Amino acid sequence: MCVYFRPIVRFDGPRPAEALDLAGGPGWFTEAVRLRRDAPPQAVHVNDIPEDWRARLSQPRAPLAGLVFDRPRVMGILNVTPDSFSDGGTHQTASKAVQRAHEMAAAGADIIDVGGESTRPGALTVPHQAEIARIEPVITALSREVATPISIDTRKSSVADAAVRAGAALVNDVSGFTYDPMLVRYCRDHGLPVCVMHARGDPETMQSDPRYDDVLLDVYDFLAAQVAMLEEAGIPRARILVDPGIGFGKRIEHNLTILQNIALYHGIGCAVLVGASRKRFIGTISQTEVPAERTFGSVAVAQAVAAQGVQVVRVHDVSETAQALAVWRAISKGAFP
Repeated sequence: MCVYFRPIVRFDGPRPAEALDLAGGPGWFTEAVRLRRDAPPQAVHVNDIPEDWRARLSQPRAPLAGLVFDRPRVMGILNVTPDSFSDGGTHQTASKAVQRAHEMAAAGADIIDVGGESTRPGALTVPHQAEIARIEPVITALSREVATPISIDTRKSSVADAAVRAGAALVNDVSGFTYDPMLVRYCRDHGLPVCVMHARGDPETMQSDPRYDDVLLDVYDFLAAQVAMLEEAGIPRARILVDPGIGFGKRIEHNLTILQNIALYHGIGCAVLVGASRKRFIGTISQTEVPAERTFGSVAVAQAVAAQGVQVVRVHDVSETAQALAVWRAISKGAFP
């Protein structure tokens, strides 16, 4: 039976001599929660964590697509779609998209994630030609006008190719590299960093009664297996982000379990990304029906996962998130800057 270890992350002092850095960043830990499928959770000292887990939890994460993980990084969402759940149609023209990208860069976005296919619950697959027509002029313009790195949110190798040729530097695949078998080879051959996300089913069906044996560990096992597959295919672990896929084939209780225990995923040995911005569970908890009005709840999630050492948060509300994280960092250090 597999055993898992979730580090109990701290940023304050005093720091004991036996503490280990969390992923080479500012967080540290001296304890972890040991998890098994056949036993209740148990708190353990850092010295009781197996060496392979200790190494994966503490090893510094290499810079990736221009991101250095000395603090939480903000990925700004730029949807150039007519039907995304929160901002569909708002940035559909290239000029509006570029304007929004400038705003996000000025507000503190460390990377801008461009998507041309909605992956909201119930969304239908978009033909690759239409997806390319949406993203290509936007990324071309952004690569000329904005210094901030650009990632492409796509499941398709043909779209990734068009985006990379236009200037994208990272491929963010919400299918976890299960949709298009050519995408792994493309990213390997072009030396691209990638983000592998967990989703149960495709967007059209993923919210149809999702079930798990243990959502926290099931998602971990999927991500660990996909990272191993990518490594075997020739994409080194240092070029991989992992994303547990909040809201993708998950009910509210699944989302909350993952977020409460998000530090577990540091054990995969990759930087961790969380994208929970404006999602339905935030609206349910806060009784906020309109997605665009879920800013405060979204910022609360970003701050909660940053406190567990998550390296990247993917958000719509860049300015608000960057401000909150800057203040949280100053408080956690007890100093500024």
